[in-house]
Amino acid sequence: MSTATALGTAARSAGPLVVEATGSADVRAAVLASRELGVPLTVQATGHGTVVPPDEGMLLKTSRMSRVLVDPSRRVARAGAGARWSDVIAAAAPVGLSPLSGSHASVGVTGFTLGGGVGWLSRRYGFAADHLLRAEIVTADGRHLTADAGHHGDLFWALRGGSGNFGVVTSLEFRLQPVSTVYAGVALHPAERAAAVLTRFRDEADLRPDALSVSVALTDHPAHGRVVAVRGVYAGSAADGARALRSLRNAAGPPLEDTFRTMPYAETESLGGTPPQHFHLYADLPDALIDAIASSDAAGIEVKHWGGAMARPGADAGPVGHRGVPFSLTVDGPDAGLAPYATGGSFLNFLHDTSRTADAYTPENLRRLREVKRAYDPQNVFHRNHNIQPA
Repeated sequence: MSTATALGTAARSAGPLVVEATGSADVRAAVLASRELGVPLTVQATGHGTVVPPDEGMLLKTSRMSRVLVDPSRRVARAGAGARWSDVIAAAAPVGLSPLSGSHASVGVTGFTLGGGVGWLSRRYGFAADHLLRAEIVTADGRHLTADAGHHGDLFWALRGGSGNFGVVTSLEFRLQPVSTVYAGVALHPAERAAAVLTRFRDEADLRPDALSVSVALTDHPAHGRVVAVRGVYAGSAADGARALRSLRNAAGPPLEDTFRTMPYAETESLGGTPPQHFHLYADLPDALIDAIASSDAAGIEVKHWGGAMARPGADAGPVGHRGVPFSLTVDGPDAGLAPYATGGSFLNFLHDTSRTADAYTPENLRRLREVKRAYDPQNVFHRNHNIQPA
């Protein structure tokens, strides 16, 4: 009996079967087994949950494929499918480099990058997907392909924002940035300053330097009660960072706490964030929306300024959608009164509702993604995800 047949038989007879891959050969065997026996395949890159619960068929886990190699001369990292950003940060920091990771180092590199990937350095450098150089992938028919600018260009385009719809990625190669330290921190202020801070945050958005990523959040603090938090990272000197934040912090008034300082990039994880129970994009922050945010009773609500390099894609950029939208809102709790002002678009990394997958893309990019899906996965083997239907 072949390896594929054995795996498939186990999945069919015993219910959900967990396959822990250690290399591309294991990945290929699992993909072929799921097809041979007609059982659904769910792919999980790291220990984080899957978009669709893996309650049947086969669960393919690649968390053991976590090797990371850094080439400091090229400013490039190569990461296995199971690597986390903490692995990349630890490998890149000794040579003065940093990846375009998210706000939490425990997040997996593969899912984050394939979903677009936005983090504290994105206004300065762009989305993580924009800096992907090469992907190794096992497709639905068991082929092991290399997708880059010179090979399988349509697939390479789709992978930079189209998520895991086109195969199982076994490794990624991507650019690192020449950042070792940043000026960053969190300043807490009384909650009654929220409307004034958000108004200044909106009015000065076009004046903000690309090196500064900043957000304004309302949250509950164990010592201070309800507070407005100004979170920021400046990819440059402390003097320049303090100058870029001065006007916003003046609008907030004297802080209850202030942790802004020069720190290693790895420590930006300490800034925290807001769990995305709801996520919205906004073309503007009208006064009525600001009032609704300031009076929200959600456990956490955070407004971020996007733009910068994210809004200036290269000619060959992938399908990360809605690049021109300047503001996002992440809500941990009810979003009553907030959705009517939103654009209706979304961002794949923050989207839990699989019925809204199309909202993460422009109509033209979605059309093109469906054509690539037809070329590489016409039978929709990879469907237990934010699924893109074959054209």
